[in-house]
Amino acid sequence: MTSVPTPIPSRTQYVLEGIKHRILTGQLTPGQALVETELAAQFGVSKTPVREALKTLAGTGLVVMSQYKGVTVRMVDADMAREVYDVRLLLEPEALRRSVRRGASLDAARDALKRADEASDTAERSLANREFHRALYLPCGNPLLGRMLDEVRDQAALVSAVAWAADPSWEREATEHREILRLALGGDADGAASALHAHIASFVRRAFPATEAAHPEARGEDGQA
Repeated sequence: MTSVPTPIPSRTQYVLEGIKHRILTGQLTPGQALVETELAAQFGVSKTPVREALKTLAGTGLVVMSQYKGVTVRMVDADMAREVYDVRLLLEPEALRRSVRRGASLDAARDALKRADEASDTAERSLANREFHRALYLPCGNPLLGRMLDEVRDQAALVSAVAWAADPSWEREATEHREILRLALGGDADGAASALHAHIASFVRRAFPATEAAHPEARGEDGQA
């Protein structure tokens, strides 16, 4: 018998999405303490939904719970970035390849790309970019593959938020996104997958140079920079 996941209460979900949004848009920074009483006051709720939301966020890797330090936003370093981007490099290009080969609609990706181009601030652009990548892999035809990529999605966004704060590179990435989508819409599954692999690898290599020495596979599908 398949168990049904317990739904998250509405207040907990409200707090969860609010904290996540603040983390992924840089309002809450890596290492920052998350105090239950302060968050409860900010969101106008009791400490219970805050506590449950933080537990869920700890499960997704966005926050860290420590017996001594309490709850903090997860720190981002080269090792963490490599772990997350290793998964993306292994799975995301293949998921896109399958999406293109099965002729899946990529209208959602086109819409997300347009929203990113028209975004009025960093937070809006960041969220649109996340949706662009998800729209490429979600219709791959393998729900498990989609869920696996969803599991690292928030951590990847945290890495991106930290990297963009230090060195904004929106225009370069927007150009790469347009090329990926062009190849995908043209039915070039292998070309789109290769372009996506190069896009992901080049981002983490620029943002965290130490990852290249530790993981040379990130140089590209053909082993070249």
